[in-house]
Amino acid sequence: MTSLSVLPQQLARSAVRIRPLQAAYAGLLAATALLYLWGLGESGWANSFYSAAVQAGSESWKAFFFGSSDAASSITVDKTPLALWPMALSVRLFGLSSWSILVPQALAGVATVALIHRTVSRTTGSAPAGLLAGAAMALTPVAALMFRFNNPDAMLVLLLTGAGVATLRAIDESRTETGRPLRWLVLGGGLVGLAFLAKMLQAFLVLPALALAYLVCAHTPIGRRIVHLLAAFGAMVLAGGWWVAIVELWPASSRPYIGGSQNNSILELTLGYNGLGRLSGNETGSAGGNAGAGGGGWGATGIGRLFNSEIGGQVAWLVPAALVLGAGALWVARRDPRIRSAVVVWGGTLVATGLTFSFMAGIFHAYYTVALAPAIAALVGIGSAAIWRDRHDPVARAVLAVAAALTTATAFVLLGRSPDFQPWLRPLVVVTGLGAALALLGVHRLPRRWAAAVAGVALVSALAGPAAYAVQTASVAHTGSIPSAGPSVSGDARRGGPGGGPGGGPRPGGGQPPQGAPAAGGGPGGGPGGGPGGGGAGGLLNGSTSTTAITALLQTGASSYTWAAAAIGSNTASGYQLASELPVMAIGGFNGSDPSPTLAEFQTYVANGEIHYFIAGGNGGGPGAGGSTSSEISAWVSANFTAQTVDGITLYDLSGSNG
Repeated sequence: MTSLSVLPQQLARSAVRIRPLQAAYAGLLAATALLYLWGLGESGWANSFYSAAVQAGSESWKAFFFGSSDAASSITVDKTPLALWPMALSVRLFGLSSWSILVPQALAGVATVALIHRTVSRTTGSAPAGLLAGAAMALTPVAALMFRFNNPDAMLVLLLTGAGVATLRAIDESRTETGRPLRWLVLGGGLVGLAFLAKMLQAFLVLPALALAYLVCAHTPIGRRIVHLLAAFGAMVLAGGWWVAIVELWPASSRPYIGGSQNNSILELTLGYNGLGRLSGNETGSAGGNAGAGGGGWGATGIGRLFNSEIGGQVAWLVPAALVLGAGALWVARRDPRIRSAVVVWGGTLVATGLTFSFMAGIFHAYYTVALAPAIAALVGIGSAAIWRDRHDPVARAVLAVAAALTTATAFVLLGRSPDFQPWLRPLVVVTGLGAALALLGVHRLPRRWAAAVAGVALVSALAGPAAYAVQTASVAHTGSIPSAGPSVSGDARRGGPGGGPGGGPRPGGGQPPQGAPAAGGGPGGGPGGGPGGGGAGGLLNGSTSTTAITALLQTGASSYTWAAAAIGSNTASGYQLASELPVMAIGGFNGSDPSPTLAEFQTYVANGEIHYFIAGGNGGGPGAGGSTSSEISAWVSANFTAQTVDGITLYDLSGSNG
């Protein structure tokens, strides 16, 4: 009777303990959603290259399946299309606007934070550790950028985070007699396969860590572990290979040209431009191509690349702490199998992906580093919790102090690169961070409340820098193909303004996209008119901007044509397509270098009355074999049709007789 009488009191005390943690978790997700959704529409079409494909997929299921740049499916984007599908479905449901395109990306970010919180809480048995990891994930500046943008990286990160969580769950299941590790491992493999359909071979960078963790940490006979890994590999191939197989088997004459390839082959695109070419720098048809072993136009390679002026502020804030805390957790919790396996998964992911990014000689942009954010966040949360529990051990206290000191030093360097941005923050972080590092050396002697206060100061100091950069990132518009997080920094000549790429933000003037979404920025050249890369015609990295007069011209009689217009390069075509919501053929793909269509094919389209206008300007053909094809088409049009100028843009009406 006595035990039954005290049971309600015990339950009440447990509820009091649980409710604040649940409220904190709900607050974390709400704050993340606010950070990723606030003012989202200010970025307009963001990357208009992908927004045009989203618009096309919302109009045509064929364009949806292939990831075509226009609804008439002349050419695809230069990636597999899974990341486009949620956005295209959103546009189908809610209409074309920047919000309908970008909200699915923000929701992917919230889901990623939830996954990180859940897996770290489960691994450590500590909800506060999960909250720390979730906050670290949400406040990583490049995460605040990419979960508010429409590149494929948001979907890639969500799926790969899920694959890591599923692998850890498989290892946990292997430790119980009734566990079913195979289904979780197969799920992990399937998620990696789907991640391949989002951003191709980059998805496979996690495979060494996931395979090693299961092989070393699972509690099943070694032979069974190998069989399970083979089954997961099969699931990965099936989940990622079905689309590739269909595209390869589909007659080329009835599908769009595979953008980014030089031979209309998805396998060439996978293994070349979006595969080994990214490592070697030999990327025929790419935006830069042949960068060379030293990094060429994509920056110097080497072990310090993640900390340089271009990339450091995006993601490097907690990298030293993640490495130190991960190693420390392996030591102090060496008898805890959950923590050991989690450190192998997340530490292996961080090391393998980080080294690849550091030394790859091909196309590399700072925003790729969002793939590191889940591993960094998980290691910080797991390591902090595991080592804090053992803080009476002098080695554990030393690890905590070193992690705090390294984080402070990193913040000191990174904040020093943007001296005009919140100048008070740098000295505050240094004083509090170094003070907390010193206090951690003697934290075992402090009363519990004072010890908790020291830990709180250390955590706030560590997150203050990335949080400030993340909020700044969310407060400005980002457009173009190469966005960057955080304020402008010294020493990085390749960074643009708030727009994120060369040329910065939206171009003043010009027309606006439908439904109130701000227009994407023009090319690096600035104002309207112009030739390659200039203003309203669009450029290699920024979308074109239509005007009311041009949009009306394209829409007049559009039902009589397959394409309302054609233009050199996807970014030139994209702005006109998004404004008119009509197919605009992107000659040569992303930068006009793909050999599609050929001059003969284009002439046939014109002869059959399928293309209404040719819009001059654009990229003019980039490097690679296809550049000459784009130039041939431009020359043929200018020699055989009469030019007209509308709002500073040169157009040719192809519906009249040539000659």
